[in-house]
Amino acid sequence: MAEPSALTLSEQIRVSLEADILSGALTPGQRLDEQEIAVRFNASRTPVREALRGLEARSMIIWEARRGPTVRVLSLGEVIDMFQVMAEMEGLCARLAARRATAEDVAELEALHAVCVEWATKSDYDRFYEANKNWHEKIYQVGRNRFLQVQTEDLRMRVAPYRRFITQQPGRMSASIGEHAAVLEAIRDRRDEDAHVKMRDHVSILGYEVTDWMHWLGTAKDETDRRSGPEIVRSKGSDNLGQ
Repeated sequence: MAEPSALTLSEQIRVSLEADILSGALTPGQRLDEQEIAVRFNASRTPVREALRGLEARSMIIWEARRGPTVRVLSLGEVIDMFQVMAEMEGLCARLAARRATAEDVAELEALHAVCVEWATKSDYDRFYEANKNWHEKIYQVGRNRFLQVQTEDLRMRVAPYRRFITQQPGRMSASIGEHAAVLEAIRDRRDEDAHVKMRDHVSILGYEVTDWMHWLGTAKDETDRRSGPEIVRSKGSDNLGQ
């Protein structure tokens, strides 16, 4: 990836907006206002439009009738497919971690898990999400398969906005803590098959919860489209997700 100083203004805008989408700062279904983006980056409309076209080429946004550029909402089928693959990939990472982890690796995983427990106890969704991400990524690393690690991280980034939504659902953080503990125990005891199954089940559960949310979002979108038009859709699809 090029250094920020080597990027054109449109590329800088694209990279920044892409990071916002992946982090969940810009939510699926949210409309992107070109004028607001231009003001934010002190840019004319031309580089903003070029940046948006770049995001469209990456299938991260779409142009919707009457709404313009909008953060793309994955179809239910796409989400199911991605989480099925994600569950198997993370399961394999956990299997390899159980076979290859050193004592130092296990200690670090335990420390990262303790951080997750701390933020879950305090109901701090944002910090828990970051701590959870660090714990998972450490398992990818401990498996010591660089190709698998890169591919898993890439897919995780693509589904990151959806995983973030699930983190905010009641009871999800405490459930994740128990699921993490089971994976960690299997890795510590070098039960590679069990580690695979426990991690696969953990990620599969997230997939089911995401699809439940998407069914709700689709129902809400249909209803608000019928009653009040597209701008209400954005409000219901973003402002109410954490409730």
